[in-house]
Amino acid sequence: MVDGNLRRMSAELPLGTDPLSVRRRIESLEQLLEGMIHLPGLNRKVGLDALLGLIPVAGDAIAAVLGLYMVWEARNLGMPKWQLWRMAGNVGFDTLVGAVPLAGDLFDFLYRSNTRNLKIIKKHLDKHHPKTRVLEG
Repeated sequence: MVDGNLRRMSAELPLGTDPLSVRRRIESLEQLLEGMIHLPGLNRKVGLDALLGLIPVAGDAIAAVLGLYMVWEARNLGMPKWQLWRMAGNVGFDTLVGAVPLAGDLFDFLYRSNTRNLKIIKKHLDKHHPKTRVLEG
């Protein structure tokens, strides 16, 4: 099931620099990082961010780089610097606390910096590029 979802996401991933393509890319990345696998019994989804957090040091660094990619995409959209700093702060906080052994793994499971950053970007896109808005049902 996970393999099929990844294959579908990569087939639909747009490569353009227009706001709609950026929106689709960051939504796919957030899904990969925060909600890729449904955990039965817990009724909770986890993604690559939480799984990478289980690998000491390198896993948290890789997750941080992937999270910062979303900030880079936001920068390319022309978002204000204060929003970019806020997003970078979300990634930094997630990385620092997530690096703590054991407690950091639980924190990665609960704190979703990429979902927070996606909300910031979507709010900007909805205001400045309303044609990219997608009705979610």
